[in-house]
Amino acid sequence: MNIQQFCEKCASLKAVTEHFPFDEDTLVFKVGGKMFAMTSLQDWENDKPSTNLKCDPEVADELRAQYDDIVPGYHMNKKHWNTIYINKGVSDKLIAKFIHDSYDLVFASLTKKAQSEISEMQN
Repeated sequence: MNIQQFCEKCASLKAVTEHFPFDEDTLVFKVGGKMFAMTSLQDWENDKPSTNLKCDPEVADELRAQYDDIVPGYHMNKKHWNTIYINKGVSDKLIAKFIHDSYDLVFASLTKKAQSEISEMQN
């Protein structure tokens, strides 16, 4: 997976916005104003790409035990976020699934009104 594929996967989900809230390096993807994915552009340039994705806490522990390249979220709530090292031991297909899962978790945490407004939007 390259940075373009990663960004396209995140941006393909409904009502996603891209931001640089922390610095010029850290790209954040949000739905309904809440973050679901984060990555460092510099890490991609240095051929050490990773992403932080939200994850169900029980699933997060299972994934960390199963994959060496999935660890507790760097600079994040370790219970709810994983850092996934890309182009290592986790397939692109699985990373795409984790992006979608993260989006779904964050979407589910939005107010019913926000969920309804997003659901009614054209993609």
